[in-house]
Amino acid sequence: MTTTDSRLECALAAIDMANKADPNQESFGGEHLPKEYAYSLHMTRWLFELESAPSERMQIACRAQHIERWTLPRSDYPEGRKAYYQWRQACGRMHGKRAAEIMAGCGYPQEECDRVETILTKRELRKDADTQLLEDVACMVFLEKYFADFYEEKADYDRDKWLRIVRRTWGKMSPRGHEAALKLAEGMPAHLLELLQEALAEPGA
Repeated sequence: MTTTDSRLECALAAIDMANKADPNQESFGGEHLPKEYAYSLHMTRWLFELESAPSERMQIACRAQHIERWTLPRSDYPEGRKAYYQWRQACGRMHGKRAAEIMAGCGYPQEECDRVETILTKRELRKDADTQLLEDVACMVFLEKYFADFYEEKADYDRDKWLRIVRRTWGKMSPRGHEAALKLAEGMPAHLLELLQEALAEPGA
């Protein structure tokens, strides 16, 4: 009979193996790793920063947040905000299905597989504590590891668009996420800290 610990180890190892197939690379701790594998490690680290003893399903969901995302590139969809959200929703469904398949193969009961699939599709954001925690973790990873590069990459965005991006990110986070983000912001480059402060100074932000 599969033990709880071995089920978790099985699921995380299978997710890692899948993400290590990413042909894209990212710098991580002085070495180059497959991009989505590196991302999954960032997600795991921030999960334990926000939740000292996270459940197995949250460990799996965070590790699988971008599982095999390179197989469904943004370029498969047209330009524009509507198409972007369609792509994000398709990614969520794919990630949820893959995570559920892996969990089932590792001996998890169907209800736990379904639960993680629901978390990864983010259908219950704001209503479900696990889904909200996943979103907080993802936002923290973005702010810490990808915000600065994204800002440089999208240098053609005007100030108002950047303010909307920051406010949308902030709006998806819980008070716990806000507290962690404000602490993280203290070490941000000056131009990003200024952008964050301006975005949050807006009434209702």
